[in-house]
Amino acid sequence: MNLSNRIKLSSMMFLEFFIWGSWFVTLGTFIGNNLHATGSQSAAVFSTQSWGAIIAPFIIGLIADRFFNAERILGILHLVGALLMYQMYKAADISTFYPYVLSYMILFMPTLALVNSVSFNQMKDPEKEFSTIRVWGTIGWIVAGLLISYIYHWDSSEGISAGMLKYTFLMAGIGSLVLGLFSFMLPATPPKVSTNEKVKISEILGLDALKLLKDKNFAIFFVSSILICIPLAFYYQNANPFLSNIGLDNPTGKMTIGQMSEVLFLLLLPVFFSRFGFKKTILVGMLAWAVRYALFAYGNAGDLSFMLIIGIALHGICYDFFFVSGQIYTNSKAGVQYKSAAQGLITLATYGIGMLIGFEVAGMITDTYKLSDGAFDWKMIWIIPAGIAAVVFLLFSLFFNDKEKVEVETV
Repeated sequence: MNLSNRIKLSSMMFLEFFIWGSWFVTLGTFIGNNLHATGSQSAAVFSTQSWGAIIAPFIIGLIADRFFNAERILGILHLVGALLMYQMYKAADISTFYPYVLSYMILFMPTLALVNSVSFNQMKDPEKEFSTIRVWGTIGWIVAGLLISYIYHWDSSEGISAGMLKYTFLMAGIGSLVLGLFSFMLPATPPKVSTNEKVKISEILGLDALKLLKDKNFAIFFVSSILICIPLAFYYQNANPFLSNIGLDNPTGKMTIGQMSEVLFLLLLPVFFSRFGFKKTILVGMLAWAVRYALFAYGNAGDLSFMLIIGIALHGICYDFFFVSGQIYTNSKAGVQYKSAAQGLITLATYGIGMLIGFEVAGMITDTYKLSDGAFDWKMIWIIPAGIAAVVFLLFSLFFNDKEKVEVETV
């Protein structure tokens, strides 16, 4: 890959995740304080990510792969996204806000696949080259969080009270506008599928890989993947509101420690995988969710703030050791015929079905433990997902007995 394309692709990844990190991390705090959303309303807003994940394969499979260059669709989606972000910035209540965030997520989730498609199209050896491009996405997410906390102070107690978090949507909108225009300068990525070729809905959703569920161990992994998304949803929906509510300084900036941790443990994953195998690796990931939420339940913004920081830092283990390990395991079980279908199926199961259930449960629990004075019983709100993660850990450790060695290549 030449230097010009490397710079373009790295910039694309930076902007893609800068946009997402600009507003999604503080979304729960914004809708709770600015729009006075209940737990169930918050769940509905966060569930738009899942609906976007469910609909995304249709946009990619029926349109992007058949009719238009990927970089042009990417540009159009982000330009429309910039307009939707402006409408979200102006929204004064949750009923006005919801249609815009739903529309935005339906358009944004396909862009995650499109930026990968544009990148892979320029690579001769994706296994070695992709990580050096993708890491700029994580850097973009980190920069967004640092700007919110340490430059603009939108998530300070004074900023939240003044309604400053609405400016996160302006920042995301500007980023979306820039990426929308920049996308038309990206390397050409033409359609890969002939317009005359028939497209099966089962292929788009990965349903062809349902045959893999005949394998008892894969079925256990599949169900566990759905269940572990319940505690994951609690983190997305409640972590920033929790840290802001209990008075932790610069909560959004501190949450970027999780992304820094993600980079570190992604590099360590192949070593851990080869030494301890898939089952132990994924069990460590599951256990990390339970430990993280226990730390949140018993930590505070004062003398026990280190517990909160450790909980945030565990994100790398929570995410990489479960989700990335799961993708590797799925790839190894699928075989050549079902590789793409199997990955699509796991994505549908986790970010689609699992997260939908998770956000609904998180919203219900949050409403249940909202106190009469408007405060929250955060201890119980975190103990419950910790318990769920612990149960999934026990079930997986007891019933998953795959003895086959799963290979993973180091980057």
